[in-house]
Amino acid sequence: MSGRMRRKGDLPSKPCAVCGRPFAWRKKWAENWEDVKYCSDACRRQRRRASPESGSPPAGPFDRG
Repeated sequence: MSGRMRRKGDLPSKPCAVCGRPFAWRKKWAENWEDVKYCSDACRRQRRRASPESGSPPAGPFDRG
């Protein structure tokens, strides 16, 4: 077995570009950690729906306006 087990708190993290929640490094992101921007597929899909010229975040499913 290569390496030793690490606690999740010891791993690097960064904030999600959509929701702002911090998310931790994952082994599957090892090769492109610098390019990872979103904490989940849901946030990645929500970002695509936002119009680029709009400065505000997209409306959530419970927002009324």
